Amino acid sequence: MLEELKQANEYIYSKLNEKNKLFLELEEYAEIHNVPIITKEVKEFLRFLLSTGKYKNILEIGSAIGYSALVMSKALNDNCNITTIEIDEERYNIAKENFQKSNNQNINILLGDALDILPTLNDKYDFVFIDASKGQYQKFFELSYKLLNENGLIFIDNIMFRGYLYKDYPKRFKTIVKKLDSFIDYLYQNHDFTLLPFGDGIGLTHKKVTTFRKKDS
Repeated sequence: MLEELKQANEYIYSKLNEKNKLFLELEEYAEIHNVPIITKEVKEFLRFLLSTGKYKNILEIGSAIGYSALVMSKALNDNCNITTIEIDEERYNIAKENFQKSNNQNINILLGDALDILPTLNDKYDFVFIDASKGQYQKFFELSYKLLNENGLIFIDNIMFRGYLYKDYPKRFKTIVKKLDSFIDYLYQNHDFTLLPFGDGIGLTHKKVTTFRKKDS
């Protein structure tokens, strides 16, 4: 099965032909410097999902070098506002430079711990993208869910953490694996949630519209 999935991904990759010079530069940088960015199949799914155009105000937790924020912005033809948070100062500076290279004016990057920043945000968001410290995923989710508009979507990348949720893993990752497994149970039990087994695992949570039924007088 794993070999079949690998072959399927290779086939998909053969059909994807990225021509954006900056994206190609960032992909090369990420590979050379071992910076985690979204995989090609996740990028394609994210692009397709956002291309509906209904998501205009976006929150990202985990900017890295700015790759995924630029992907999201391009998917919406820059007709959106993106707030992205990065805890690592070096990556924050690199992402900021990359946004400037793209002449992108609609991405606002914040430096700091998302656990500290999220409670200070006053905006509401249509779409939240989470790809940061795996051990904090549930806290990131709970804080950002409060900021999510009705009918909004939360996209959680790498939720199956290198496949360690269903295969043997190094002992040093035991706590993270247990937290993520518990988080997935929490999402299934408490939210409109689905788990997709591609990339490194994608979790999607939809915030349903709240309806109130008037009591009979």
